[in-house]
Amino acid sequence: MLRKTLILLIGLSLLPACSPEKGQDSSDMETLKSWMIGSFSSASQAEADSAFFDIRLEMCPIWPEDPDGPWLYVEQAAADYLDQPYRQRVYRLQQQEDGTIHSEVYSFEEPLRFAGAWKTENPLASLTPDSLLAREGCAVVLKRIDDNIFVGSTVERACVSNHRGASYATSEVSVTAQGIVSWDRGYDANGEQVWGAVKGGYVFDKVKK
Repeated sequence: MLRKTLILLIGLSLLPACSPEKGQDSSDMETLKSWMIGSFSSASQAEADSAFFDIRLEMCPIWPEDPDGPWLYVEQAAADYLDQPYRQRVYRLQQQEDGTIHSEVYSFEEPLRFAGAWKTENPLASLTPDSLLAREGCAVVLKRIDDNIFVGSTVERACVSNHRGASYATSEVSVTAQGIVSWDRGYDANGEQVWGAVKGGYVFDKVKK
């Protein structure tokens, strides 16, 4: 199921948003949030294809009382270095009038001090939203295609990145109840890919809710 979503990523993300029925927006938000929360692993993909690494992805809710949420703490690490995550972010899900949901991306200072925070009762409790650094242009715009999948991406070249010589970065994402497919890539000013998977997105199977 998850591998088939790779085929959908580009084509379906260009479809116009369906007109949501009354009351559907909040339901979509709750569904997306519940699907994104949990522990995920690309171990099966890595075992089948040496072009991919065994990566672990953790997403957990934070600041449940904040009315500007929902907020999620996100941590990604290689399976052999779980105590040294290479990516730590905060996502904020925001419902839009056109029926899409924006997953806004934030970073924060000294992230490694929070490594493993997803295992605690109140992750990132010592941080507040006003201490976050917004990654402007890097929000993923997600659309619910049907009952089983959300598909989305960043907007063109809006997400500025200087990682490994990149000029901008793109993310293509699909989310289902079974897991997440995420394809992150960096490009230089000439549009040449300089980092990220080449063959397709990482397939993260949900291993724990």
